[in-house]
Amino acid sequence: MSSRILICDDSAMARKQLSRALPPDWDVVQDFAEHGREALEKIQTGGVDVMFLDLNMPVMDGYETLAAIKAADLPVIVVVVSGDVQPEAVARTRALGAYDFIKKPVSSERLEQIQADFGLFSLRSKSAPPPPPIVSSRIHPQGFDALQEVANVAMGRAASLLAQLLGVFVELPIPRINMLAPSELRMALDLAAHHETFSAVCQGLIGEGIAGEALLILHDSSYSDIAKLLHRQDGELPSVQAEMVMDIASILIGSFAKGLADQLDMTFSAGHPMVLGRHFELEELLRQQPRWRQTLAIEVGYRIEAHPIDCALLLLLTEESVPILQRKASYLEVV
Repeated sequence: MSSRILICDDSAMARKQLSRALPPDWDVVQDFAEHGREALEKIQTGGVDVMFLDLNMPVMDGYETLAAIKAADLPVIVVVVSGDVQPEAVARTRALGAYDFIKKPVSSERLEQIQADFGLFSLRSKSAPPPPPIVSSRIHPQGFDALQEVANVAMGRAASLLAQLLGVFVELPIPRINMLAPSELRMALDLAAHHETFSAVCQGLIGEGIAGEALLILHDSSYSDIAKLLHRQDGELPSVQAEMVMDIASILIGSFAKGLADQLDMTFSAGHPMVLGRHFELEELLRQQPRWRQTLAIEVGYRIEAHPIDCALLLLLTEESVPILQRKASYLEVV
């Protein structure tokens, strides 16, 4: 008898990748959901045996979905599939009842290992007809969906390194990707509006026709808590604060750029990171850098759980980079 599986992910490309990674000899019927609330509705109506669940989603995220399944004692086996590879993320999902945790991007080999470990799926007999085709318009990526999923995986890798440095759990958002008109960069930096001043580090990136700059913005109110987490007693000294912001920039920019490059099968050459300024306001940054007025922006806001630490990472790319990025990301749809 066929097992009914549900792939729950807000990214159309991620759903498509996981669907294609399913071993062909698994006797399964597939269904899809874009967020946890939709997944719960499908599970509650019956007919779902196993769910592959993303963590970072709108409406209802993976943690909330797992908690709801546990509270209602719903009869479904959940395997988490996420770009957030922090050890604490793995531990929390297991505590909420997840059978296993797979890091993105998914491979057929990792899925076969799950079959070997848990025996969740029966195998299709050689005489059995092929499964029915997947008919869901939601499985086809549109706009920047493919690039957003690539950014999501890169974001998770960077967060894991930051979590190790500070010994914390990093709360992750859904990456935002937009082409910015001249007046819209301020909107992309809207998290800065909640604080008086901040510090910024910039690093140029270039590779295979793609060019731009990575910008890390750290709220000045975060310095004292970062110093405590790093066990620095001299966290008020300007030289120490400059060292801390450069360390965080090196981790987040470097690992995020490498995460993008690894997935897109390319190499970025990075310039030397520069501190653009410390203890300054947003308008001053915009006046200093007019070349950012027209760009593709990938924005990730990192927040540290239980600590008032906020920072934002923006990858700002030229218009000429966009078609190259989209083409490279589209290759992942057919892998």
